[in-house]
Order: sequence, then structure tokens, then C-alpha cells
Amino acid sequence: MEIKRSHYMEDLNPSMKGQQVTVGGWVEDLRELGKITFLTLRDVTGVAQIVVAGNENLQQVKDLNRQSIVRITGTVQETKARDFTYEIKAEKVEVLSRAVHPLPIDPIGRLESSIDNRLNARALDLRNQKTASIFKLRHHVLQVIRKTLTNLGFIEVNTPKIIGSASEGGANLFSLKYFDKQAYLAQSPQLYKEQLTLGLERIFEISSFYRAEKSHTVRHLTEFTSVDIEAAFMDYTDVMDLLEMLVTTIFEHVEKNCLTEQKILGIEIRKPNTPFDRVTYKQALAELGKEGLQLEFGSDLLDSHLRKLGEIHQGFYFLTDWPLKLKPFYIHEKEDDQNISKSFDLQYGYLELSSGGRRLHDPEKLRARLVEQGLDPAQFEDHLRTFDWGMPPHSGWGLGLDRLMAVLTKIDNVREVVLYPRDPERLFP
Repeated sequence: MEIKRSHYMEDLNPSMKGQQVTVGGWVEDLRELGKITFLTLRDVTGVAQIVVAGNENLQQVKDLNRQSIVRITGTVQETKARDFTYEIKAEKVEVLSRAVHPLPIDPIGRLESSIDNRLNARALDLRNQKTASIFKLRHHVLQVIRKTLTNLGFIEVNTPKIIGSASEGGANLFSLKYFDKQAYLAQSPQLYKEQLTLGLERIFEISSFYRAEKSHTVRHLTEFTSVDIEAAFMDYTDVMDLLEMLVTTIFEHVEKNCLTEQKILGIEIRKPNTPFDRVTYKQALAELGKEGLQLEFGSDLLDSHLRKLGEIHQGFYFLTDWPLKLKPFYIHEKEDDQNISKSFDLQYGYLELSSGGRRLHDPEKLRARLVEQGLDPAQFEDHLRTFDWGMPPHSGWGLGLDRLMAVLTKIDNVREVVLYPRDPERLFP
């Protein structure tokens, strides 16, 4: 059976009148009008109208269910159809795969389906043009990230996801038996990426990470995609600038190059205004105090506090200079105030998109900080010994790609922008 095609739908246009083409895709709609049947045939790039006539061809499409896969060889011709600029007169119709009805969801979107039903039939859901547009945008975002960071001299790396100890000393770890040893799924590449600055200096990774949080919110997942960077000889303000530039570059690219997807999703994507507001933790406490929310220095900021700050600072903004005790053991303190860290979070309203900062590169300070936070330095010896080999000062951040996509597409539920999301209840498909 021949399965190749000569053109994608996006390759076809009215100027090809009289040219023979072979296309393939799924039947989105089918209308029988006497001795002629009209098929609406779609592939990943677009849609075309197919005119089917003649007994043999009509027999092929008789009782054919929508969403079935067909291959059409025919001639491009003019059309009177309002929604098409050309049509294909079929000369040969081949049914390659039949769709069995009833389908679990309507991929055309005429009938609304719940998010759970759509996720249960995710592969079919991708034939819905709104859903497909989300993941086409995600593809563009990933391309921009890789191109931008590579042009800045960053080297893409891959770190282990099965690890022997907690990467940040925290809870919420997925544990598993690794032959006769205890192992965990990585929460982040933090310790590895710091070590890699020793020889590669500037690195980035785009990968899945895992947190065993029993969170039932529209912004939490147990498996998420993180974009991480680490850079030698850069301070926390430098990597903050880099993050701001990367986010604006992403929005600018999508604004200019993804017009079709924006139209399908019914959104307008615009490059955010720069510079992003930079609000210190102390400033945030003062602003919250004016709103009647009194907090002591050292208090963590709850959702309610972040929502209020998001009303004051519209769009993207940085929260900087957090109390050192609220940050992980590897974060560097400020030279002029040992209680404040060289750290930041990138926020969009109440939503935290990224966290980063300057890292400690002095092994003695690192060991002391581990003890201060109740962690055993012996558990981190593999990591700590690399700091005795000449560790450069370095800074970095991790950016939640899924949350960024939710902001970009103006979608509230992060599950919508992940192909096969994992949360405390969802393990299949």
C-alpha cells in the first residue's frame, strides 16, 4: 500500500490549478449531495475541500466515519465554496484507517468536552485546532529558548533524573528502589548544573522534573517541564536581566510568527513592557502593609499576599532580596546584610514562574549553611567535593515552562498546556 503524499495542505494554493497532487489526512466533515460527495480533509498544516465523484470513489467514502484517515490523489481546481480558495477533484480515494464511532470526544469542538474527558483522549483532542495551536505555540517557545541561550554561549546539557539523594534537601520526593538501593526522582537539576559550571561555564537544560506534592490546584503538577540555566562569573542581577530578555524575546517571536494560532485561540499576544518591576521583599512588605496586611520580616508570602502584589504590579515583575532563611542552602547572602539573600522570583500576578539567584561557591560556607538548615553535609559529599576543585562564582534560575505557557496562551489551567499531565490523581494515559 502506498502511503506517501506529495503535498501538505499548507503547500497548496489556487495558482496550482490543473496540477495533480496527493494529500493525506483525516476526514473532518463529509456531505453527500446526490452523485457528488464533499469531504473536508485536514492535516496538521491546514484543511482542503475534496470533491468525490464516480461510482468507485463514491463507494470508497460511502458510510465513512468522520476522523477516518484517507489518501487522495486528484487535481487542484477552482471552487465556488465560500470557505476555500481552491478544491481538489479526487481521482483516487484510498481509505487507510477507519475511525470507530462513537468517539470519546468531538475533536472538531462542536460538542464541548470536559478537561478530564479530553485528557483521557488526548491524542484525539489534538485534532481540535484550539488544542493543536497550544502545542504549536509551545514548539515555537522551545525553539526560541534554545536559539536565544545558544547564541549567548550557553551549552545544552542533560542531567540524571534518577538520583541517590535529595537534590535540594527538601521533602516531596518520589522514591523508588534502584536495584538494591534507595533512589529518588529529581526535583531539579540544581546541584548538577552548579557542578557543570566548573568546566562548561554556561549551561542550560530543558527537561521534566518531579515533585510529590499532593496539590489540587490549576497551577501544580507532579511532573513539570523546567528550563534551567547556570552561568559562571554572572551575579544574580545578570541572570535576572537574561531572564527578562528571554521572556520578552519569546513573546515578541510568538506575536510576530504565530498569527494563525493566536486567531484560532482567540487571543492577542503582545511583547510585555520592559523593564519588569523589581520589588524587594522589604518593599513588598511595605506595600502589603499599606493594604492592611501586616507581616513580620522573615514571613513567607502566601497566595493572598501575592495576589495583592499582583494587583499593584501588573504583568511580569521580580520579587528580589528575600530573607536568607526562606531560601535553599546554596543561595548566597548579600555582602552588606547577611540576613538577606541574592535571590529573586519572577512573578506574573500571584503566579511564580521562576526562582533564581547567586549561589555559594565557597565550600566552607556551603557546609556551614547545610548545618544551619538541619541538613547533613555527609549526604552532599559528592556535590561538596567538586567545590574543592576550583568552583567559579555562579548564578542561575529555573523557569517553569508549563506555567509560562499558561500565561502566554491566557489559559488558567496548566493541564491544558501539557500533553499528558501528571497530578495526584492522573497517571494515565
